[in-house]
Amino acid sequence: MLLELDPDQEVLREATARYLTDRVPTEKIRRLRNDVSGFEADYWRAGAELGWTSLLVAEEHGGGSISGAGLVDLTVAAHEFGLRAAPGPLVPTNVVAAALSAVGGAAHEAVLAGLLEGTAIASWGYAEPAPNDRLGTVELTCRVEGDEIVLDGVKRPVESAGVAQFLLVTGRGEAGLTQVLVPTDTPGVTVEPLRTVDLTRRFSSVRFDGARVPASALVGELGGAAEQVERQLQLALVILSAESVGAMQAAFDMTVQWAFERYSFGRPLASYQELKHRFADMKSWLEAAHAISDTAASAVGAESPDAPELVSAAKAFIGEYGVELLQDCVQIHGGIGVTFEHDLHLFLRRVVLDRALYGTPAEHRQRIAGVVEHLKERA
Repeated sequence: MLLELDPDQEVLREATARYLTDRVPTEKIRRLRNDVSGFEADYWRAGAELGWTSLLVAEEHGGGSISGAGLVDLTVAAHEFGLRAAPGPLVPTNVVAAALSAVGGAAHEAVLAGLLEGTAIASWGYAEPAPNDRLGTVELTCRVEGDEIVLDGVKRPVESAGVAQFLLVTGRGEAGLTQVLVPTDTPGVTVEPLRTVDLTRRFSSVRFDGARVPASALVGELGGAAEQVERQLQLALVILSAESVGAMQAAFDMTVQWAFERYSFGRPLASYQELKHRFADMKSWLEAAHAISDTAASAVGAESPDAPELVSAAKAFIGEYGVELLQDCVQIHGGIGVTFEHDLHLFLRRVVLDRALYGTPAEHRQRIAGVVEHLKERA
């Protein structure tokens, strides 16, 4: 999270922190582990009132940032989500809201209004299952028949699809990459829940078997969605990275406290040289994760030319060292660290899943290599 928040950002942080602490303490998260949605509807509506869904939306559409940098503001809230392993479709709803605000036009104003109020939930159908599960692969077909668009294919994993009323789906057609907003009750759309390691978020596989939507469901131009999809991916990565850093911070703080309180052979665990070295490594990874996450958020928010490179660098670094830090925290806790009753696994589960979403560290390193190669060719 940013080292220095301005007064308005501090208000957002405090309000989000206080609300999450009151509404979804870890005991509540455990009780919700078998709940279909993983959160209560009024919890999300009240969160929307705090600004969780409006920071990436233009003022003329009812949104607006609090500091002039909406994405950076949103990372403040996302960090608090990570610190508390809080539930809720923060990533997909904001990605869809940003897309509808930017290129949705009048046809989707009502849906966007529902997202801002928290009365509607939308998810982002981007990833696909094997063998099309490599980052950026889109094989779902999207063809035009008369005044309708017909979808065939599978999206997986799709966060909160089981409770979403709308899905922003990326498909490929003769004209190129296209996006449409599909109501989840459209005939031909089947949502099947998936099992994941994370207790706080729900994911589904969504199948489209000849699902038909009117041409007005288009978001942007037919065949012209490549740039907007890249933008959506960058937004998702920034929010996800901020959440992961929050989870890393929570686990690190918890482990440092444990090491000072737990005694072995008459000495605090934290006094042993080996653990001091491990804490030094973890602190280095944590501070680097904060810095690279904030840098990526600023670059993507400002639509800087180096945003693709920086956001992939953040995802690759945090994905790699986030899991390593959490595994070290579990080991230092000893046996208690692997029990269901201890909070540590909530953060480990979250970081492990974040590592896999929207591209693995290896895939993002490959993206960085591609960017560097492109720069070399242009030089």
